[in-house]
Amino acid sequence: MERVNGKMLVGAIEQCDLPEFEINGLHVRIDTGAQTSSLHVDNIEEFEQAGESWVRFDIHPDIHKVESIVRREARVVALRKVISSNGTFQKRYLIDTRLCMGGEEWLIELTLTDRSGMSYLMLLGRQAMGDHMIVDPSREYLLRS
Repeated sequence: MERVNGKMLVGAIEQCDLPEFEINGLHVRIDTGAQTSSLHVDNIEEFEQAGESWVRFDIHPDIHKVESIVRREARVVALRKVISSNGTFQKRYLIDTRLCMGGEEWLIELTLTDRSGMSYLMLLGRQAMGDHMIVDPSREYLLRS
């Protein structure tokens, strides 16, 4: 893996793992224009557990096998008002989860939304990139061995 100033060099599209959801090899769009990361989910259901707000949702872990669906749960950190790619405001559930890329793992914030009209099920925004990566938008899949 190539590094620039100690940060991993990534392309516009990479693969990541979300270990808390048991998802591996998820294709993710790296987007420096987006502040917050988002994940495509369906059938969001809010519930309370131990006095805290949680959500259950369905994920399609493999874009090439849309019939494959897994049901997962996460604690809600907040409801976030987000401007979607079409310019409209949406309220989205914000969760924390672990992200693995390039042999590194760190905690990210992730909003849950309908990205069914998008090419990639997950978008990685600037907050999640932090001090971990530098993006070369002219390239893809730089983290593959």
